[in-house]
Amino acid sequence: MRNPLSGWLTGLALVGALAAAGPALAYEPLVEKQSFTIPEFTTQGGETIPDMTLGWEAYGDLNEAKDNVILVTHYYSGNSHAAGRYAADDTAPGYWDSIIGAGKPIDTDRYYVIAVDTPVNLGAHNPNVITTGPASINPETGKPWGMDFPILTIRDFVETQKALLDQLGIESLHAVMGASMGSLQAYEWAAVHPDMVERVIPVIGSGWSDGDLIAWLNIWGAPIRLDPNWNNGDYYDGEPPTQGLAEALKIVTLHAQSPEWSNGVFGRAWAEDGQDPADSFDNLFKIEAVLDGAGAARAATSDANHFLYLAKANQLFYTGHGESLYEGLLDIEAPVLIIHTNEDLIFPGDAVRETATLIKSDGTPVQIVELQGTRGHLDGVLSIAQAGDAIAAFLASESE
Repeated sequence: MRNPLSGWLTGLALVGALAAAGPALAYEPLVEKQSFTIPEFTTQGGETIPDMTLGWEAYGDLNEAKDNVILVTHYYSGNSHAAGRYAADDTAPGYWDSIIGAGKPIDTDRYYVIAVDTPVNLGAHNPNVITTGPASINPETGKPWGMDFPILTIRDFVETQKALLDQLGIESLHAVMGASMGSLQAYEWAAVHPDMVERVIPVIGSGWSDGDLIAWLNIWGAPIRLDPNWNNGDYYDGEPPTQGLAEALKIVTLHAQSPEWSNGVFGRAWAEDGQDPADSFDNLFKIEAVLDGAGAARAATSDANHFLYLAKANQLFYTGHGESLYEGLLDIEAPVLIIHTNEDLIFPGDAVRETATLIKSDGTPVQIVELQGTRGHLDGVLSIAQAGDAIAAFLASESE
């Protein structure tokens, strides 16, 4: 069936394609994607990955003391492009451009902002993403790793970022800030490297993945595993499981939204005038067509195995990985500014507030800002400017 919405779909604010949320004035200097390599990276599981190569970008200038650094950690289907444009004719800036730049809450006249691509980054086939994962060549075999790639954790993501900071000679972070999966990394940073982190800003995320999220992450990945082309992850010499990946990304897109979006924007409208969904399975409602197009567009630059590895890393997460599920949250000593939305279906407000209660139970300062909007989880990106004043004040405050 022809999709009449294809022109609009490229601008849909799905998870990982949210750049259009920025203001008209983007971070001004053009952004350069750089890369770094860890010759031998040892995972938390004790396995070694040779030549771990990842991308990163930065905004602002590093001061002489190297103490003005803010690390931005990205969300599940995102990457290190948090602000600015790679070229003057880019159609949209990075996903948090509304708060990163000269005179903005994260003021690049004052701070040096670093953002890093994670390993197993979803956008393995995106030319602006540099990552190492199942789609990468295993130097020992000369073939893609596939499912032989070691399982990674959120802590592993943090340690790759620390390796970059070590290479740059950066020993302290003015703040660590991230949304969704990025918030998990921010909590982890504060718990396992308290001597380096002065402030923490987790956005739309709680301090652990609960049973509900573990189940949802399984559901997210199910269409990939059911696609015959997945072949237990061995598809790099054949047809990739593009259909399963597109269906998986449809689920993520809807889960990250709010019923106020699906009902308010689409309701029961048909995808095409005169094409009643009651007359044929080929006739769709508009929300179906939009999700189909969004999933297909995103799948074109993504890798199915990378999706599954990210899901596993998120399922395994709880802050600090101590003996207790909550122990790591008590290891956080830096002041915390938690930003969330109560309409979030992925990290519900109750879990976020419980996280805040646990962190401050031993005296750690915690502030909470609740975003207002109709986009659910995505408001942590689309509506982040609402928290701009709180972010600016928090960054300017004295750390304890």
